[in-house]
Amino acid sequence: MRTLKLFICLFLIFTIYFSSFITPCIASEYDYIWSQTTETSANVTDENASNTNNIQNLNNTTLDETTSEETNAEVADDNFLGLDCGSAILIEQTTGKVLYAYNVHEQLHPASVTKVMSILLIMEALDSGKINLTDEVPCSENAASMGGSQIWLDPRETLTVDEMLKAICVNSANDCVVAMAEYIAGTEEAFVQMMNDKAKELGMNDTTFKNCHGLDEDGHLTSAYDISLMSRELLENHPDITKYTTIWMDTLRDGKSQLSNTNKLIKNYKGATGLKTGSTSLALYNLSASATRDDLSLIAVIMKAPSSKIRFEDATKLLDYGFNTFSYKEFGKKDDVIKTINVSKGTKNEVEAVLKENSGTLLEKGSDKNVEQTLTLEENISAPVEQGQKLGEVSFLLDGEILSTVDIVAKESVEKIGLFSIIKKVHYSWVDLLRS
Repeated sequence: MRTLKLFICLFLIFTIYFSSFITPCIASEYDYIWSQTTETSANVTDENASNTNNIQNLNNTTLDETTSEETNAEVADDNFLGLDCGSAILIEQTTGKVLYAYNVHEQLHPASVTKVMSILLIMEALDSGKINLTDEVPCSENAASMGGSQIWLDPRETLTVDEMLKAICVNSANDCVVAMAEYIAGTEEAFVQMMNDKAKELGMNDTTFKNCHGLDEDGHLTSAYDISLMSRELLENHPDITKYTTIWMDTLRDGKSQLSNTNKLIKNYKGATGLKTGSTSLALYNLSASATRDDLSLIAVIMKAPSSKIRFEDATKLLDYGFNTFSYKEFGKKDDVIKTINVSKGTKNEVEAVLKENSGTLLEKGSDKNVEQTLTLEENISAPVEQGQKLGEVSFLLDGEILSTVDIVAKESVEKIGLFSIIKKVHYSWVDLLRS
């Protein structure tokens, strides 16, 4: 009986060893094409319909992929909504596509919309672990001396990072943002350098920051386009900020200090998520307004509006236009399993092929009824396979034009089978046989 078991084990050795090399590795590809149909109600006004060409041109422009010069050339600079401000832009948050552009690269004073960048750096410091929400932040004489919007910080008091963020986002507190700048970078000047470095990283070519609060200063300039860039970066990569930017009213100092949001859209506009107001004598009235409805997230930037009322009216026009005209179509989420792929010469016989990232695109309402999907994927692969290794890709098309392409990758690694792996398998097989 023992001789029979030994014979079986030897047979297993030869079977496992030779099968791992005899199995063919066919890197064949196959395509699937099918239509996806969804029901969507088109709710577009005649004015919007008459500007179809403008919409199509704008829909092909993405913030991450264009320089200022390219944007000027590609985006129709047409104020067809009749906005009363000096500059305006509307983008879709997830894709960064520009949906409306008017005078978007004119360098203007941003006022307290500057704080979008300051808040972004604060959130990055939180996410990196450099600071914590519970940290007690001191107030310097410099921070306490700030004019404009403030909560009258006293150099003898401290507030937590959480309280500072609340005061900055809701009350636009200049003294708090300077205190945070000094806490993170040591000095306000060092923090402003961080702001300019981040602006360069984001491609904000129209921007030069001179301070972290937005009070008028020579050379402290940005554009509606650049504000949309940093607003998108903040909302996309630090969504927790909306816990602060959606506060309508709150208090600090055990209820002794009242806070009221300067962004009236938080109370009056359905789906509003933020983001920041600003006004000075030179800047006039500015606003970066964000809102989400039915999985569609929009950012509208208004600059140099003649009054506070008009900036909110113009932002409302932009957001209404976006929600009435466009929808966001999601095709799949990161790590969704597309197919199981055979693996030859590996310690495992198969590996799951998954989406590398979320997949979706922006569409005009009513145009998503016949979206086609094309899948290109390897049927068989040879070990070794690395986690995240590209195995294929999926593309989504409308009328023959590619809307979105996402890589399909290996969910996990598969090592190439070797002598040690064979011995390990035989060992477990031998143990099982003896137990039987």
